[in-house]
Amino acid sequence: MPAVTVENPLTLPRVAAPATRAGQEPARPRPVLNVTTAPSGLEGEGFPVRRAFAGIDYRHLDPFIMMDQMGEVEYAPGEPKGTPWHPHRGFETVTYLIDGTFIHQDSHGGGGVINDGDTQWMTAGSGLLHIEAPPESLVVSGGLFHGFQLWVNLPRKDKMMAPKYQDIGGGQIKLLASEDGGALLRLIAGDLGEHRGPGATHTPITMIHASVSPGAELTLPWRPDFNGLAYGMAGRGTAGVEGRPFRVGQTAVFGAGDTLTIRADETQEARSPNFEVVLLGGQPIREPMAHYGPFVMNTRAELQQAVDDFQAGRLGVVPSTERLPHA
Repeated sequence: MPAVTVENPLTLPRVAAPATRAGQEPARPRPVLNVTTAPSGLEGEGFPVRRAFAGIDYRHLDPFIMMDQMGEVEYAPGEPKGTPWHPHRGFETVTYLIDGTFIHQDSHGGGGVINDGDTQWMTAGSGLLHIEAPPESLVVSGGLFHGFQLWVNLPRKDKMMAPKYQDIGGGQIKLLASEDGGALLRLIAGDLGEHRGPGATHTPITMIHASVSPGAELTLPWRPDFNGLAYGMAGRGTAGVEGRPFRVGQTAVFGAGDTLTIRADETQEARSPNFEVVLLGGQPIREPMAHYGPFVMNTRAELQQAVDDFQAGRLGVVPSTERLPHA
């Protein structure tokens, strides 16, 4: 970890936090509202996950629904696992792979292979079936597996849009540096200052993977109409100008403001030289949400319709050309 990097971040474009906001008022740093610890569990065919957003009030998450940290796990030969075919409707899934290989296929014709540093962005919309699994070669050999899956809600007007799929290769990610070069930023989607990531989003969001060097502080401009979340995926540090401690497996929830600050502790753990953090911001949808398993709609009646449509085969069928090892 991490898969996409540069030898010298000082060669990259820099991102500086503004000193003032519109009207020349001082920029407001975002306070930390709380820090939560992700519980561990199993997903799919039995791969380990951390539920990053467990215990966080949805009003602080909106438009995000859930995020699982998959691994980090070193599989022995024969152990790598994925998910069986399953349905989705009403939202988008974003899978960011740091180490390993995953194959995706869906009933709408989307799919591909994602490797170290790649992202797959699937808009489920009106509904489809899909599967994610390691390739047969990885099942045979074993190896390191680590990544994230984020669920992003769709507004009512877009929930029944046609499904689509985006492949975002690691080489497409916008690489940036903090003002002093102490942090490497991988902008996957959304805006950061004058820079834009490659991911095309229906719900306005920003998604960043930051590597913060020991002792370095990172302060970024943050849209005041977005929420703010920071999840530690390796190492330890603090959140906010008040220095609230958080570490691997914890999520810091930020309040309102114009800038977002995290800092890496001077000493990091041996397995990760930097403080590795996923930073998320999104424009809240502020609509009722009804969530049941793989379906995210606005009402219970719409959830029941999604279940009925799935059971009747209206969300698609497993392709006859299905090529994955875990069907």
